[in-house]
Amino acid sequence: MDEPEHISAIVAALTGLLVALVVAAACIGPYPLTPATVVATIVDRLAGNPGDPTANAVLFDVRLPRIAAAVLVGAALSAAGAAYQSLFRNPLVSPDILGVSSGAGLGAVIGLLFGLPVALVELLGFAGGAVAVVLVAILARALRHHGDILVLVLAGIVVGALASAAISLAKILADPYGQLPLITYWLLGSLAGVRREDIFVVAPTVIVGLVPLFLLRWRIGVMALGDDDARSLGIDVRRVRFVVIAAATLITASVVAISGVVGWVGLMVPHMARLFVGTRFDRLLPVSILLGAAFMVVVDTVARTVARIEVPIGILTALIGGGLFVWLMTRRAGIASWRRS
Repeated sequence: MDEPEHISAIVAALTGLLVALVVAAACIGPYPLTPATVVATIVDRLAGNPGDPTANAVLFDVRLPRIAAAVLVGAALSAAGAAYQSLFRNPLVSPDILGVSSGAGLGAVIGLLFGLPVALVELLGFAGGAVAVVLVAILARALRHHGDILVLVLAGIVVGALASAAISLAKILADPYGQLPLITYWLLGSLAGVRREDIFVVAPTVIVGLVPLFLLRWRIGVMALGDDDARSLGIDVRRVRFVVIAAATLITASVVAISGVVGWVGLMVPHMARLFVGTRFDRLLPVSILLGAAFMVVVDTVARTVARIEVPIGILTALIGGGLFVWLMTRRAGIASWRRS
C-alpha cells in the first residue's frame, strides 16, 4: 500500500470509529437503547414517521444534541491545536495560547454573575474570546519590532493571565450559594446544558472556521519550516498567520461558549495524530479532527455515566490527557535514546 492509500485508510478507519462511538454513545444512558433502535428511530425521523415517542425524546432532545456538541468541541479544539502548533512551530502550544479560553471564560462568568439567560451567557463567552484575541493583536502590533511569534505568545500569556485574574475576582464577588457553584461548574466544562438550538448556531461557525484551515493547509505546512523558507516560496507570512489565528480563534471561542473551559484536548490530540500520519499539516488536520471528535464523544459518555452525578468533562480531559501526554513523552524519549545508541 503506497503512502496516499495509507493515509486514506487511516482517515476511513477513524471515520468508521467515530460513527461507531456515536451510535454507542446514543445507546448508553439511564434509558438504554439498542443500536437497532437508535438506527430505526433516526430512519423513522428522516422519513417523517412518528416512531417510538420515548426513543424519539431520548435521542433527539437529549442525547444526539449532546453527542453532536461533543463532536464539535473535540474537532474544533483539536483542529485549533494542530494549527497553532504548526503555525508557532511549538508542540506545547494549545488553543488557549492567545488567551481565547480565558477570555471566553471571563465573558461567560460575567453573564452568570449578572444572572443572564443561557443564550446571552454563551454569546458573552464567544465575545470574550474574540475580545481577548483583539487585545493580543493590539499588543503584538505595538511591539511588532520584537518578533511576531514571540510577541504573540507573550501577549497571549499576559491577556490570559489578566482574564484569569478577573475570573477569580468575579468568583469572590459571586453569591457563594447561588452564583459561585454555577460559575465553578461552568469553568470545569460540561455539555449537560447543550440544546439543539446551540448546535444550529455553533456548527456553522465551526465549519466557517475550519474552511480556511483546509484551504491554507499547504501554506501552513510550509510555514512550519520557518518564516524565511515560507517567504522564499512566495507565501505572505503575515496574512496567512492572521487568517489562521482568526479561524482557530473563531472555532475555539464558539465551542468554549457552549462547553466551558475544556483543557488538554487541543494540546494532546495533535500529538496522538502525529503518531499516525507524521507532522505534515495537510494530513495532520483531518486526522486531528477525527481523533478529537472521537475522544470527546468517549469522554462525555463517561462523564454522564461513570457516577451517580455528572463529572465535569474538564476534569476527565485533564486526567486522561495528562496521563496520555506523559506516555507520549516517555515514548518519544525512548525512541530518541534508542536512535542515539
